[in-house]
Amino acid sequence: MRLFSLIVMIGGLVMTTTAAADCAPALDFEKRRLAGDESVRLCDAYRGNVLLVVNTASKCGFTGQYEGLEALYDTYKDRGLVVVGFPSNDFGNQEPGSEQQIQEFCRLTYSVEFPMFEKTHVKKGNADPFFEYLAQQTGAYPKWNFYKYLIDRDGKVVDYFTSITSPQSKKVIDAIERLL
Repeated sequence: MRLFSLIVMIGGLVMTTTAAADCAPALDFEKRRLAGDESVRLCDAYRGNVLLVVNTASKCGFTGQYEGLEALYDTYKDRGLVVVGFPSNDFGNQEPGSEQQIQEFCRLTYSVEFPMFEKTHVKKGNADPFFEYLAQQTGAYPKWNFYKYLIDRDGKVVDYFTSITSPQSKKVIDAIERLL
């Protein structure tokens, strides 16, 4: 009986280790939903999808990009694209509000339905580990709000786009369509 219990325990450990090993490093992060208590392991939620990860701000000259990001999400979500937003107050104090205020602003002003997560530091020298990883893979930390990082279905960070690149630009759309 003890041997059987040990085998079952070892089998459970192997399954857990295998599941963790199946997670691409770019998705091996747990993040809390914006203005909520629920934490989401990105790998469990988005494995097998194409992700466009964006650092956002509500009081920025690029804030209108929320509209384009939501349009991308709406157009391509059924094919496997997930836009993932991370509000940040790292640049010009352009996201000073609480997470509840940010959530209300995004929903009421831009009808944002794509997943939004906790307010996050993204700037070099103080970046959250997820954005640190994105920067390591691309060689580019966000230099302002609305940097966009593209992760393929295998969890590989394949490209990034600066703030001045609109989510509706041919460059972004072509890159997404190649991955879908």
